[in-house]
Amino acid sequence: MTTLAADQPRDFYQGDFHDFPVIATDIIYQGAAVGDNGSGYARPLVAGDAFLGFADYRADNATGAAGNAFVRCRTRGSIKLAVATLVAGDVGKSVYASDDNTFTLTATNNTKIGHVVAVIAAGQAIVEFNV
Repeated sequence: MTTLAADQPRDFYQGDFHDFPVIATDIIYQGAAVGDNGSGYARPLVAGDAFLGFADYRADNATGAAGNAFVRCRTRGSIKLAVATLVAGDVGKSVYASDDNTFTLTATNNTKIGHVVAVIAAGQAIVEFNV
């Protein structure tokens, strides 16, 4: 997987929402995993960020100052994700993100986003998350 360059609608099953101010000169695409940049602003998740949730819609702050736009994030729920190296026996394992669209079972240098509640097929899971 690579970082998002367009909206990625995702299948959600439940959840809560919260709005976060977006960093300057960036776009957070719909479906992106969102992280905190360490200064209280949301951005497309970078490995090691605090996880804020998944973007419910695109937040375009490409030409704005920090905080000129807000992103609405789903902060709790279950989501269908492609997870690298996932197999049927991985139910219950923690899921991590290395960017806004790359999900793995590898913890090293990544951000924990939730855990596997069901394996749909090899590499496809329902992941429960709760910010």
